[in-house]
This record gives sequence, structure tokens and C-alpha cells, in this order.
Amino acid sequence: MVGPAHPNPDPFHAGAEPPWAPGPAPWGAPPPPRAGAEPTNRLLPSRRADAEMADSELQLVARRIRSFPDFPVPGVLFRDISPVLKDPDSFRASISLLANHLKKAHGGRIDYIAGLDSRGFLFGPSLAQELGLGCVLIRKRGKLPGPTVCASYALEYGKAELEIQTDALEPGQKVVVVDDLLATGGTMRAACELLGQLQAQVLECVSLVELTSLKGREKLGTVPFFSLLQYE
Repeated sequence: MVGPAHPNPDPFHAGAEPPWAPGPAPWGAPPPPRAGAEPTNRLLPSRRADAEMADSELQLVARRIRSFPDFPVPGVLFRDISPVLKDPDSFRASISLLANHLKKAHGGRIDYIAGLDSRGFLFGPSLAQELGLGCVLIRKRGKLPGPTVCASYALEYGKAELEIQTDALEPGQKVVVVDDLLATGGTMRAACELLGQLQAQVLECVSLVELTSLKGREKLGTVPFFSLLQYE
């Protein structure tokens, strides 16, 4: 059986040692007074405190993930994100953590968030709003009106197709793909190929949960991948 979730080794987790702040003053030292200003005892904001807060948020999300053995078929341990969506605090924390990662990784370079059909739609729009961006939809074939392009991906038996509207993105625009979970990686890889047909640049793919034993991130090739929670 699978052990408990462990957080991704990311700079904002409590286990990571933060870099020193610029300047000679160590962390926790009061800022030098400005000319003509009264000395103050107010402490500088601490990155360590930010890391501890992020780790607390991550644990809040992790506690809401449920496991169901032998679903949908025998031998599969299903990771259920429904309690995350039910609890406003944990859902808010998941969006905040993903947004903070993307801000640190890409700054203001992202043009759009692409939500992946179907549970990526639960996180994509909220993440886009948190970042002040728009959200575009990547859907299963036959669900979008107007001109589209499509890409296929393998299933256990046969294949499926994703599509996006041809006017969803302009060439050169920078996109982050979001889904709830990365398993084998076939769907997310197809999404990246689809965006490539529109000549968009995929900066990164992100998900709430990653099943590491299935090695899905390897199918993404050179596209960076980030997940909040990892399970075997």
C-alpha cells in the first residue's frame, strides 16, 4: 500500500533552508532606520516564516486527500481530491501554493493558464484568477464549437483525443497547463503537443497530486513539471 504523502522539495517548504537576505543584517535583525526617522523594533519579514506558512498550507491540503483501494478496478489505489474542493480553506491553500510556485518560477512571463479536461477545470480558472490571468480550455474531442486542432493519446485499450479552439492562443504566447493529478502523463503530454500546434510555448505543467511510480513526468520530455503532493 502507499505511504503518506510527502511534500515536494520546493523552496517554500519548511524543510528547505532559505537563502540569506541581501545586505549585512541577518534574518530577524531590525531594519536600519531611515534618515530622519525614529529607530524601530519592527522585524523584517522572514522568508523562513513564509516557508513555515506554506508548509502549514500544504499539510492542510494533504489531510484532505482520501485513498480508496481497488477503484475503479482491482489493484488501483484511487486518490480522491473531492474533500479538497469541499473545504474552502484547503482549496484556497492549494491555489495559493500553486500560484506562489508559478510566481517564483516564471514571474510575470505567463500569458494564460490552460485547464485540462476535466478536473483541470476545477483548478485552472481559480489559479488564473489568483495570478490575474485568463484561462483557456483543453477539452476532449467533440466538446468545443468552431475550428479546432486535436492531438491523440493512448489509453489502456485504444486512444482518446484532446482539442483546443484555434483562436484560443496566439503564436508565442506562454502557457502553464494545470490538471488535478498526473498519472501516466499521456493526457498532459497530448496537451503540450496540442499547444505546440498553435505555436504556443508551454512554460510548465502543474498538478495537485502526482503518482510517482507511474513516471508520468518522464513523458513530458523537457517541459518542467511541478506537483504539490506526491504518492508512489
